[in-house]
Amino acid sequence: MTRNQIAGAFAATLLVFSSHTLSADVRADQKTRIQLGGVLGSVVNFFGGKGAREGVVSTVAVKGDRKVTTKEDTGQIIDLAEEKVYDLDLKKKTYKVTTFAELRRRMEDAQKKAAEGAQKQEGGQAQAPAPASNRDEKQMEVDVDTRNTGATKTINGFDTHQVVTTITLREKGKKLEQSGGMVVTTDSWLAPKIAAMKEIVDFDVRYAQKVFGGVIAGASAEQMAAAMALYPMMKQAMGRMTAEGAKIDGTAIMTTVTMDAVKSAEEIAKENAGATTEEKPAPGLGGLLGTLAKKNAAKKGDASNGRTTFLTSTNEVLKVATDVSAADVAVPAGFKENK
Repeated sequence: MTRNQIAGAFAATLLVFSSHTLSADVRADQKTRIQLGGVLGSVVNFFGGKGAREGVVSTVAVKGDRKVTTKEDTGQIIDLAEEKVYDLDLKKKTYKVTTFAELRRRMEDAQKKAAEGAQKQEGGQAQAPAPASNRDEKQMEVDVDTRNTGATKTINGFDTHQVVTTITLREKGKKLEQSGGMVVTTDSWLAPKIAAMKEIVDFDVRYAQKVFGGVIAGASAEQMAAAMALYPMMKQAMGRMTAEGAKIDGTAIMTTVTMDAVKSAEEIAKENAGATTEEKPAPGLGGLLGTLAKKNAAKKGDASNGRTTFLTSTNEVLKVATDVSAADVAVPAGFKENK
């Protein structure tokens, strides 16, 4: 995996793409938690407080081209038609408006800074990454395994069954253990299809595509930019996950996505020979991935198999309703704009 592949690494989504159009209203209470591994994760958990450690409970409502999300003392309204985001301070009764264009600029800036920081950490020269080439893309192979485990359980009053999808990315013509790579696992507990819940998924897909070209639900632009700079191969993995997710019938009540970085046999051999973490990464698929995985694995005692989980995302549906009024997705009366 080359540096060129890092630039667009997270330009994909964990959400399932669909051509379905918005036609119904929905309100849902959900709990979301994003965990980043290694040093980055430690910083997020420390400064993120209880929400970062235990997850954030929010209420989401969709009506037409508007979606509102509220949690504790904050809220956010996304208007796809206006291409604006309204961030609400529920305590101060104020709001701030940000355009989609400004969000795209922030994402690009954060991505560039994170990539430069990763290069400096390796001792290289800080340079803006170049776009991934089609030739690099074709050098990767993807293995997919989707299985219904047969397990069932009741979650928040919903009867669910378990489906696990594993996406493995490796260098073409080589086994994962040889080349290193990435493994993305989606563990979903599915209830019979809830039509209204699809409206939230479809809205998020439309928003992500308009602004970022795709993001992980529940994660900020800054989190995605940092992860994108540190870990390659995300575009291929997410693209394949999208295709596989579209084949699954049902509504996900609880979904846990884990992303594992896998070191190559060459990198593991160097570690066993006493190579230091300051050593320049080996060329090829491992590269930066192996260096970072090595540092994290050493802390977790996982050097034996060369695999490190660097991101875990969990989303849980707590309650679903379909009563949404225009006022529910509007800026509350009496709120003043904070310019």
